[in-house]
Amino acid sequence: MLRRGLRKTPPHGGLVPLTAVTGALLAVLIGIVFLMLVWAVQDARGSLQTARAGRPALDQAGAVQKVVLDMEGGQLGYVITRQDEFLGPWRAGRDAFPAQAQRLVDVSPSDGQRRLARQIQQAGQSFIDDYSAPLVDAVRRGDPQAASTESTREGRRRVEELRSRLRDYLGGERLVIDAQEHAIEHRMDRLAIGASIGVAGAVVLIVGYGAYVTRVIVWPVRRMAGTATRLAAGDLSARVPPSGRREIGQLETAFNTMAASLEKSHRRLRLLYDAGTALGNTLDVRRTADELVRVAVPRFADHVTVDVAAAVLTGGEPDGADGTALHRVARGGVRDDAPLNPVGAPAALCRGATGAGAALHTDLRTAPAGWAADPRCADRLLDYGMGSLITAPLSAQGVPMGQVAFWRTGDSPPFEAADLSDAEELAAKTAAAIDNARRYTRERETALALQHSLLPHGLPERPTVEVAYRYLPTGTPIGVGGDWLDVIPLSGTRVALVVGDVVGHGIHASATMGRLRTAVRTLADVDLPPEELLTHLDDLVLHLDDGALEPAGEVGSTCLYAVYDPVSRRCSLASAGHPLPFVITPQGAVEKAPGQAGPPLGLGGLPFETTELDLAGGTTLALFSNGLVHSRNLDLSQGLERLRAALATPGESLEATCDHVVAALRSCEPADDVTLLLARTHALPGDRVATWEVPADPEEVARARTLTTGQLGAWHLDELSFTTELVVSELVTNAIRYGGSPIQLRLIRDDAMLICEVSDGSSTAPHLRRARIFDEGGRGLLLVAQLTQRWGTRQTSAGKTIWCEQALPPVEASPPG
Repeated sequence: MLRRGLRKTPPHGGLVPLTAVTGALLAVLIGIVFLMLVWAVQDARGSLQTARAGRPALDQAGAVQKVVLDMEGGQLGYVITRQDEFLGPWRAGRDAFPAQAQRLVDVSPSDGQRRLARQIQQAGQSFIDDYSAPLVDAVRRGDPQAASTESTREGRRRVEELRSRLRDYLGGERLVIDAQEHAIEHRMDRLAIGASIGVAGAVVLIVGYGAYVTRVIVWPVRRMAGTATRLAAGDLSARVPPSGRREIGQLETAFNTMAASLEKSHRRLRLLYDAGTALGNTLDVRRTADELVRVAVPRFADHVTVDVAAAVLTGGEPDGADGTALHRVARGGVRDDAPLNPVGAPAALCRGATGAGAALHTDLRTAPAGWAADPRCADRLLDYGMGSLITAPLSAQGVPMGQVAFWRTGDSPPFEAADLSDAEELAAKTAAAIDNARRYTRERETALALQHSLLPHGLPERPTVEVAYRYLPTGTPIGVGGDWLDVIPLSGTRVALVVGDVVGHGIHASATMGRLRTAVRTLADVDLPPEELLTHLDDLVLHLDDGALEPAGEVGSTCLYAVYDPVSRRCSLASAGHPLPFVITPQGAVEKAPGQAGPPLGLGGLPFETTELDLAGGTTLALFSNGLVHSRNLDLSQGLERLRAALATPGESLEATCDHVVAALRSCEPADDVTLLLARTHALPGDRVATWEVPADPEEVARARTLTTGQLGAWHLDELSFTTELVVSELVTNAIRYGGSPIQLRLIRDDAMLICEVSDGSSTAPHLRRARIFDEGGRGLLLVAQLTQRWGTRQTSAGKTIWCEQALPPVEASPPG
């Protein structure tokens, strides 16, 4: 078929010479366009330089005219006034005129202008030598004829003649410059038109060439790339629509022929491969049987039934003598109306299915008694259209546990002898998986029950942190591990995020996990900093086996404890041998949290360090256990990079992101528990937090009450004004009386609570006690505890903070309009 397809390809010219010719033509045309542009630019530059050459002549003519004016004015002033001070400008003009006139001759751009310049030079020099200098000498001598009308008229005539020639010179030069400027404008217009035409032509050529390459090469290659992707994903029915264009057409034909051959040759191998990957993914008998049905229908059989002994379902040892007492655990087919016993009903062993191997019945109509124990059941199956059957025993280690039956109707080709090996292999894989499930069902169910009873059944909803999590227990025979996660609400709208992993598997690991989780919640309730909490937890792990009659062995664990404050948008975290979380910014960038993981719990005597992170609103923290990124087939660094890539793909929600991450990293049943906790932080708006500094003066208590009442009025929480005012008065008074500066009052309002916090510089923690009748003090904290929902204290780096919470009043629904 490949050769025939190649002969039918039209004998077009090759793509390589055609592409080379087209590219060369495009290069030549673009080169011509740019050469024209360069020529036009050079021409315009030459015209501009020519126009600029006339500017010095104009400037020099003005300079000569100024010299003449200075010389004439000085001469006239001296003749009239006889004062020597007018001789200064006259002498300066007389001395400067020869050089200025000669420069005018030198800078004149044309022969005509140069001729006028020489005439100006001769007339000016004649004016100086023949009239001006003799006139000044005559005035010095006192000659009365020097100031006569005839002498004055002669001087005016000479000056007017000189000025007329200067005007002629300037007018001619301006005409030349105007003509050159008009020529430059005309050339620039032509340059703009030519450039526009050239650029437009180049763009049209480039677009046309790109369209040609896209249509002839890019699109067919993209179609083949898409088909190759579908083939790689397992869709062996994918084909490339043939276009019949030169080498691309030949490649498409060869590609389709290869895909058809690949589909045919891999059909059987795909069936066995899918069975190997699908069967035994869970330690559950019924789900394993359902997995076999899904694999075999409709690729191998039209209908499949799986029957096992009753003892197998409860994890017991099957009795070989009672092999016929079977219960149907799975049934499936291309249609749901087959006359086969439903799931849960008893089923009899078909004849021919023995421990020696599978039995083949090519034509069921020839000998119904050979395969059916009940003639009436055989008649119903034959009337339905069942045509052939293969029965295979489910046995493991020589103990029969049940049977599997593969049925084909008359619409499908009957089973052949070559199908027996496939049926036996499918049955063997199923039997091994069922035997594993039988052996470990009881222990696994016990461990899972303990694990689930100790894990949180639902994480608390907090307005400042949106969370989603996944916990997948290991499916290995050694039992579930000791992974756990938790979200703990803290004071001041803060939230603690916890992920831990206990070394080992089974019931002991689950019990240890429960003890550690309870300890973390207890220590978190005390509001310890992350590094101190892990230090206390480390000491607890060291003494877990103290007093035990039979120590369970070495106990170790890892733990990551993080506290997020939505007011300051800071996250403090410390790790005891646990992988640091990933931080996903609101823009989608995925970064590993800075810092170093401390030693695992149980070593003792080693310090833990706290890392501070500033998180923008909408930042997501990804906390995970080692089982998600590390296994026998996955290196830790590779697993972290795969997790980073999976987290970089945003989902519609955190739940969708959890599903995507788990699907991307869990390629098979995990060898360790998989824990993933995603927490998207939300900063508390600034209008929901009010903070005031309170001086250590008893008179400031009234001001604190006033500020509190005003803020509650702004929040429309007037119902809480009386209680809150009383609580603030007690806490601020205690801070002034027993605490130290600085004192700070802070009110926080979230969606459900009003939180009042008073901080001071003293680290002494208050204690709740019951005051006697005649005691003057000791009732403040008791009053606070009675008026609020809960209260507490936490240590800070600068002292302590006493806090209390009140539930917000319910929002009344507006009446329907």
